Amino acid sequence: MNGESGQVRTALVENLKELHLPAIRGCFEETARRAEKETLSYERYLLELAQRECEERRRKRIGKLLKESGLPLEKSLANFDGKRLPVKVSRQMKVLLEGGFLDRKENLLIFGNPGAGKSHLLCAIAQELIAVRGRKIKYATCPLLVQDLLAAKRDLRLGKEIKKLAKYDGLIIDEMGYVQQSREEMEIVFTLLAERYERGSVLLTSNLPFSKWEGIFKDAMTTAAAIDRLVHHCVILELNIPSYRMEQAKKNRDAGLESAEAK
Repeated sequence: MNGESGQVRTALVENLKELHLPAIRGCFEETARRAEKETLSYERYLLELAQRECEERRRKRIGKLLKESGLPLEKSLANFDGKRLPVKVSRQMKVLLEGGFLDRKENLLIFGNPGAGKSHLLCAIAQELIAVRGRKIKYATCPLLVQDLLAAKRDLRLGKEIKKLAKYDGLIIDEMGYVQQSREEMEIVFTLLAERYERGSVLLTSNLPFSKWEGIFKDAMTTAAAIDRLVHHCVILELNIPSYRMEQAKKNRDAGLESAEAK
């Protein structure tokens, strides 16, 4: 590299640093050599550099969104046994993964028996919406969300906390009704649902049908109002299938018996 080339390279690197283009800074020399070898046009060379920068920025943005979401990343679509899903749910999944329900501020409610895979399915859908569609989604179990909101209420910052959650396209409330909570705790959940109504999607799982939700909200009128807000614009998935954990335990037990008999 002669003196002039070295100066040009140094100046280019400094400019790319100032412009915050790390991907281009890391690959422009290698791409230039290939462009010369393959006689690529200047425009084609520039396009490849721009594409590399865009891809790197998207990768970082998706990584940031996944980290901020709080999702358990092990509950992915790749790790979910889709063959267990009812046919109707499989069809609904294809539409849900497009993410249009978030634009329409529709809610996604998943009901089913304990162990049916509700949480895993919801987390898998959310991960795909983040990774493929770049959507903003926040995950929380109902008990932990309630505790955070109660703490915010005690510190006189409940409005600020709800406003912070409003920036997400979808708010996941996992395990609604699994843990019995006080009237005060569920009143704060109702406040959150009322604030998000037609402003942002709520995605939740519950092993309790609506007919038993009075046990969650402790009051018939509050229960009716909560359900009304959730179902007005919503998609419902019903996982009336056996427990995945029970099925696995049975398979392991049967495999153990077969092994013992073979001996």
